[in-house]
Amino acid sequence: MEFALSEEQGELAATVRAVLTKQADPAAVRSAIAAEEGYDPALWSTLCEQVGVAALAIPEEYDGAGATFFETAIVLEELGRSLAPTPLLASAIAAEALLAGGTEEAKARLLPRIAAGEIATIAIGDGPVLDGDRAVIVLALDGDDLLEVTGAAATWAESMDQTIRLAHLDRAGATTTVVGDGAAARTRAELVGPAAAAALAVGLCDRALRMTVDYSKERVQFGRPIGSFQALKHRMAEMLARLEIGRSASWAASYALATDAAGAEGLTRTAASYCLEAAAHLAGECVQLHGGIAITWEHDAHLVFKRAHALGQLFGAPHHHRAAITV
Repeated sequence: MEFALSEEQGELAATVRAVLTKQADPAAVRSAIAAEEGYDPALWSTLCEQVGVAALAIPEEYDGAGATFFETAIVLEELGRSLAPTPLLASAIAAEALLAGGTEEAKARLLPRIAAGEIATIAIGDGPVLDGDRAVIVLALDGDDLLEVTGAAATWAESMDQTIRLAHLDRAGATTTVVGDGAAARTRAELVGPAAAAALAVGLCDRALRMTVDYSKERVQFGRPIGSFQALKHRMAEMLARLEIGRSASWAASYALATDAAGAEGLTRTAASYCLEAAAHLAGECVQLHGGIAITWEHDAHLVFKRAHALGQLFGAPHHHRAAITV
């Protein structure tokens, strides 16, 4: 069975890539990281207003685009390739959790705001929360309850990967309101998170491979480009193979989640395990095959390396996902 993007999905990927090429080149990514917000509000506005990335998986009845999580994953793959820091990961997980477990009143009130680009997040455990210090819609899971949290104190949690924003939430003085079924929201969020990370990892693998191949054509040793050396060709061919296998696994998982297909959890755990390990491997190869230049602050290889290892811990390490797969 051949599985490929539809014409509309291909156009979505191309449109997002065009926006990112124009507004999220390496210099713009570094500028966004260094900004107080930790991302580029102008880029986020363009992605939401002109492409509708925050609205993709939200039904039309809540002012969304009426597409699915699969389309969101397509966008995440493109964002993974560019390394652009955006709030889409956090907002997408929060929206999916709300759709799965929220009351009708909460969905009607909050989902249109998320679709319009207001930053949302969800606290799943006790650790740092994605975009917790810049989210205007904050959800939390507390036992069997899905909560809306207002007035929580948020403190930025400094991390090695500056392209993924984390924050500590202090809910001691906050107001919480039950807005749905926490069990249903948790089940959805704990699958969408790893699937989203897998999509980001696939895009990152593509970025690492392209950087490495391009460099191998430019770097000359012994009078010839290093890309002509057989040993390096083999290593880059393995990078390509891991990328393509990872993309297939990621698409299968995202499609299964989008359609509520049987075996969605197993496909998601498989994709997360494989794609996160592939990203770590390709990031390492990218650094090694670039040589000394890759360990300088001026080169983007260290951003690829940091993102790969951050994704490997964000929603569980690869071996944790393998352990969760039931046969």
